[in-house]
Amino acid sequence: MEMPEVQACEVEDCAYNRQRSCHALAITVGDPRRPGCDTFFGTSTKGGDPDNVGGVGACKMADCRHNVRLECQAPGISVGYVEDAASCLTYTPA
Repeated sequence: MEMPEVQACEVEDCAYNRQRSCHALAITVGDPRRPGCDTFFGTSTKGGDPDNVGGVGACKMADCRHNVRLECQAPGISVGYVEDAASCLTYTPA
């Protein structure tokens, strides 16, 4: 199984965001209530590997149509703001 890539990230104040691209090795999505990007944190220091495109390592949104055994099966995801919180915009309830 391959990790889906974070194809776009609009959360520019995230430590792993460079030029609207995620550079975390892998992100975790969700909690029991919302599909937030749990890897997000704001800081002026940039992290991650600039040569790496971030992937989805785990997804806790069991009710998402792309979720199979807490693993994302979407071909790729987008991350952006929903109500001022970094969230998976690809999340779709099953």
